[in-house]
Amino acid sequence: MSPDRRTRKRLATRQGISNTATLLFIERGFDHVTVDEIADAADVGRMTVFNHFPRKEDMFFDRDEEGREMLREALRQRDPRVAPIEAYRLLAHRLIAEQSPYLSFSEEGQRFIETIERSETLKARARAIRDELAQVVTVALSECAGREPTDPDAYLAANLLLATWTVAFIQAHRTFRQSRDAEEAKAAFLATVDKGSVGLKAAMAGTPYG
Repeated sequence: MSPDRRTRKRLATRQGISNTATLLFIERGFDHVTVDEIADAADVGRMTVFNHFPRKEDMFFDRDEEGREMLREALRQRDPRVAPIEAYRLLAHRLIAEQSPYLSFSEEGQRFIETIERSETLKARARAIRDELAQVVTVALSECAGREPTDPDAYLAANLLLATWTVAFIQAHRTFRQSRDAEEAKAAFLATVDKGSVGLKAAMAGTPYG
């Protein structure tokens, strides 16, 4: 088997496990599904599951690394004339326009959020991912400005950015929950991001990030 074919097969197996696990988590609740049940439903061995996902919650948040790379690429590929903070605001608008699965304000998205809300383990992992993403953005901002990864301005900017996006995400899902209108939810998300970006740019005035 060629390396490319092996890679495709491995990725297909990983996606199959994740899809199966997520369906079970949504149907029965994260804490009520065992790894053995996931392995049986996905028709793979228990060790195959752990080879792809070290933790059970990783099967639910399987797009985590993809999201990190997206945040890095937003700065790497930006027009040099566009400030880093503005590049992230534009990224939010692009993700909404492209109907990104990260910002899915729909019945399916609601089930995903409700599954998290019913599990302390998933809520803890979601908070940890948010903190990890803030660190990813801190490093990306520092690199694009030629500063040290511990730059306090980058750290402040990254945490304000993630706080803004988190509030926008929560507000958009609340809007959808009340109205069942995806377009209204998207507008609520972008309105909060835009409002937060104004404050973020003001806070970063005089730095390479604003």
